[in-house]
Amino acid sequence: MTPRFRKYNWQLAPASIRDVRQRVFIDEQKVPPELEWDDTDEIADHYLAVDQGNTPMATARLFSTMEETGFIGRMAVLPEYRGQGVGEALLRHLIAESAGRFQELRLSAQNHATGFYERFGFHICSEPYDDAGIPHLDMRCLAPSLAHQALADRTQPLILGADTESWLFHDEATMLGLMDSLVGQAGQRLWLYDNLLDHDLYDRYRLRELISAVARRHRLSEVRLLIHDDKPLVKRRHQLVELMRRLSSRMELRLVNTDYPMEDQPFMLVDREGVLYRHHFNKPDGFAGFAASGRVKLMEESFQRMWDAARPSMELRELPL
Repeated sequence: MTPRFRKYNWQLAPASIRDVRQRVFIDEQKVPPELEWDDTDEIADHYLAVDQGNTPMATARLFSTMEETGFIGRMAVLPEYRGQGVGEALLRHLIAESAGRFQELRLSAQNHATGFYERFGFHICSEPYDDAGIPHLDMRCLAPSLAHQALADRTQPLILGADTESWLFHDEATMLGLMDSLVGQAGQRLWLYDNLLDHDLYDRYRLRELISAVARRHRLSEVRLLIHDDKPLVKRRHQLVELMRRLSSRMELRLVNTDYPMEDQPFMLVDREGVLYRHHFNKPDGFAGFAASGRVKLMEESFQRMWDAARPSMELRELPL
């Protein structure tokens, strides 16, 4: 079944949007009406999926409280249309609407539905919590434009451990989307090797927050930064350096020992399956893998050899707090 989609603001939304939510959330799932109807409806775009005869089938809303982040919510499919691809088509439409508009998409998923959203590039980013008496998990997609492009020919795009196809990149925007998507799913380990911590690539607020979450996630979390040149970090403040100094037991930076063999290409390793590899130190050209355990194993051995021979940055240690 191929639905058609209509977009409304709340003031002009037809009663059928309210009717779908009433049937699914209030009548079926027993959500209290005072929780279902909230102020967010006033600022959201509301989408209605209808069949060829204009009969309502499903609805959802899309809104933003932060300029670069969109939120999908109140996604509901009427019982008689479930299992026919209506929810899938609606989510595809919402992702397409968000591509190029938002750098990040978030949603709150009922626990049983997380597998459905993973098929479209969303990964879990919270512990379980209760919402209106129903167990939920927060999920996010850190590169909606990439997910939108990939949905035509792959399932579970950008999902660590599940997306088995390599991603090629030749521009900085694509590379950063892949980088953040990998880091955002790191459970315990992040190893980075580069010539320097380039400010355009690594001195970014979102990346700092993602790396901070990795470092704090587990008592055995390990963030290793291995670079050739620390002079730019001394001359100009860097968010990762400031973070490293606050989380010194979880993050460490070392300088490559050029007297020992070293790699000629930069790379990043995430847990045991994620890799982002560049062909040149100064070009955004390379590939990323989200389920590349074999390649990661080979590269982690190389990283470990360089790490063991590396030395701490004395200049960074002497910087004032």
